[in-house]
Amino acid sequence: MYAIVEIAGQQFKVAKDQKVYVHRLQGEEGSKITFDNVLLVEDKGAVTIGAPAIKGAAVTAKILGHLKGDKVIVFKKKRRKGYKKKNGHRQYLSEIQIESIAASGAKKTAKKAAPKKEAAPKAEVKEAVASVDVSTMTVAELKALAKEKGIKGYTSLKKAELIEALTK
Repeated sequence: MYAIVEIAGQQFKVAKDQKVYVHRLQGEEGSKITFDNVLLVEDKGAVTIGAPAIKGAAVTAKILGHLKGDKVIVFKKKRRKGYKKKNGHRQYLSEIQIESIAASGAKKTAKKAAPKKEAAPKAEVKEAVASVDVSTMTVAELKALAKEKGIKGYTSLKKAELIEALTK
């Protein structure tokens, strides 16, 4: 079982008893903290996806300690100008251990193909188009009519192409 959870503005894939280094969290060492912004949970092959988060799902963790990360050297230089800057940075981190993943909420699975709608017979559509003067319609109206007719790629067509496709 694993989950993708947002902790301190970053997303982490976590599992039970896993240790993770995250940006510094408010809280004492040894205290427990709960993250409720769970984006995805996988349990025995069943995947639950949030939109954007899963309601009722939570990840509980224990803060093991606060520490500083490795030093990162930032060096800037402009050649032939005598300009050099050397700077260092150490990020403040918290080490946490995931204690439990509570997965509750509605299950969302892959969408199945919806049954296709029966298209109107071509003769009826042609009669509907013939009864309307397409040359006086706006592009938006033509696109709406093309959508009803089921013309593929109608969104990228120009007005003249739409009129030609609708009158066929």
